[in-house]
Formats: sequence, C-alpha cells, structure tokens
Amino acid sequence: MGKPIIGLTTYGRTERNLHSNFYDAHYVIPAAYVDAVRRAGGVPILLPPDEPAWRELLAVVDGVILIGGGDIDPDLYGGNAAHPNLSLAGAERDSFEMTLARELANGTPRPTLAICRGMQVVNVALGGSMHEHLLDILPEDEDIHGCADVEWVIQDVQVEPDSRLAAALGETAVTPASSHHQAVKDIAPDLTVTAVAPDGIVEGLELPDHPWFVAVQWHPEATAVTDEVQQRLFDALVAACEKVRG
Repeated sequence: MGKPIIGLTTYGRTERNLHSNFYDAHYVIPAAYVDAVRRAGGVPILLPPDEPAWRELLAVVDGVILIGGGDIDPDLYGGNAAHPNLSLAGAERDSFEMTLARELANGTPRPTLAICRGMQVVNVALGGSMHEHLLDILPEDEDIHGCADVEWVIQDVQVEPDSRLAAALGETAVTPASSHHQAVKDIAPDLTVTAVAPDGIVEGLELPDHPWFVAVQWHPEATAVTDEVQQRLFDALVAACEKVRG
C-alpha cells in the first residue's frame, strides 16, 4: 500500500513575506514539519488554504497536520477583534482550516495532529474560545511561553497519564519548545484537556471519540530532530494512519 500520505496545512499566500524579485505571494511551510513527517515514515504533501477541491485532497491523504501560524480572527469566537496585539493569519486561511478541522473531527475522520495555531483552530472550530493575549492574564515577568515571539523557549508541560498524548510521547512530563502569545480559554465541548503548563495554561487537547486526534500548544517539530520524545508525536500520527489503513 505504500507509505502513509500526510497532508500539512500551509501559511496563507501573503501571511509570510519572502523576498523575491518575481513573486509577491507564496505558500510557505517550515521545513521542520516536513522533515519530521519523513523521519516518521510518512510522505508529506501540502494543503494550501484556498484550494477549492479540498475534499479531493482529503480523499488522498491518510492523516493531517494543522501547523502553526498567525492568530485566528476573534470574531470567530466572540473575542476582541480590536485587540492591539493581534497578528492575524487572514480570512482565507481561517475559513479553510475551520472547515477542515470540523470535517476531520466529525465528517471524514483522519488521524490528525494539530500544532500551536492548529490546536487553537480545532478549539474554536468545535465551539471554544481564546485568550487574545497571554500577557493580559499572566504577569509579564512570569511568562514561560515565549509571548515575545523572538525565539523558542523551553517550558515544562505535564501530560495526563491516560491520554493518547501520553501514549504517543511515552512520557507524562516533557520540556518542549514553545512560542505563543495566545492560548485556549473556554474548551470546546467535545475536547478533553490532556496537558497543562505550570501556570495552568492548556497545552494539550484531544477528541476522545475519534480514531486519533491529538492537539498540542507547543512546537514538537522545532526540536524533533534531536528530541526523540517530540519526534514520537509524528511517529504516532503515521502509525495511527497505518492502523486505520489496515
């Protein structure tokens, strides 16, 4: 049957500015995601956010990774769209990923790994809400999440022992790389919290009634090349795809 095909979402066409004398729009994805999928034995393909035939793409892939990126429009969860610290990904990407997350959760179940923004998308798509800016609720001198968005920070995360996340990581206490200024607030009804930071910020969610649907707030791809524990998340996704395929 060949190796499992893993679809990865991308940044929107103008979400990241790349220097070019010829082009002003790009579909971008950090290579670390692709590398982690390849190490896990999967074949990565890209899912650009304005693809009208996304259902055909979904029929091709065995699993999906919702990658990180810019902020979700607060209008989608009843938040403050005028917050001064927003860095929006754009309506095109928001719409595509919300639709995709709902389909993966409830319509066409595929093993899914949602990372950083991806976890936030899943929460909002299924009825949850967001903190627009972590430093609104946490003292700046106690930030452990990398809210300044200038470099990775290594933070402590405690994982629920009986979760799929713990089974994938093989650990219940991990120290991944992180960089986010937002976090989930109200948890969507169908989701279960599977990991938290020492300050109480939610770091992991999953869908219990799904073949394999795991979401993390941190960035496992950032250290997976040297951290076996973080690489195991991608290994577990690919393994879940192989199991579903039979």
